[in-house]
Amino acid sequence: MSLAINCSDIEILLAEYVDGTLHAGTKAAVESHLGSCAGCRELAEDASRAVAFIARTAPVEAPPELLTRILFHAPAVKPTLTRRLFGRVLGRWIEPLLQPRMAMGMGVATLSFFMLRPGVRQLTPSDLDPVKVWTAAENRANRVWERGVKSYENLRLVYDIETRLSRWREETPAAAPEGGQEPGSEAPAGGAQEPGSNK
Repeated sequence: MSLAINCSDIEILLAEYVDGTLHAGTKAAVESHLGSCAGCRELAEDASRAVAFIARTAPVEAPPELLTRILFHAPAVKPTLTRRLFGRVLGRWIEPLLQPRMAMGMGVATLSFFMLRPGVRQLTPSDLDPVKVWTAAENRANRVWERGVKSYENLRLVYDIETRLSRWREETPAAAPEGGQEPGSEAPAGGAQEPGSNK
């Protein structure tokens, strides 16, 4: 049973073919394809010549001062944001917690915990539909925004009412005299009756 190899497979297997690390069956299939396809044969010959040329070259010795020059010109390593915010000691402990794999692990653990709680319905594949997840997140964000706006408007209304009430309280004592009578009206002196009253 021979493998059917096409040109894209040759591109994948070419490095192993040139290095001679392919299994016998795969190698025979590759050679069969190279015999029938001129483009792949030329590609394989070019790769073989390149590997042979590299094998003939002598290794190059780096000058001894090269490492010193590289270290001199390399920029100093800036401390990470975590270490700048939390300092050297505390940042060293917090930094691993903020790595993506740790955050993803914590997220998966939290999701698993909430999925396994009793009384919570099981997730179905349709619950993980990106459109549904995005729509639900957008609806929740809109609701939170609308609640915040409503709360702000309610606070503003309460503030306006309290401001008006405090102004009225300040105006009321200034307008009423100490006797509790309206200004401009005086009580009759000595029990005298008002004109036009019959007693």
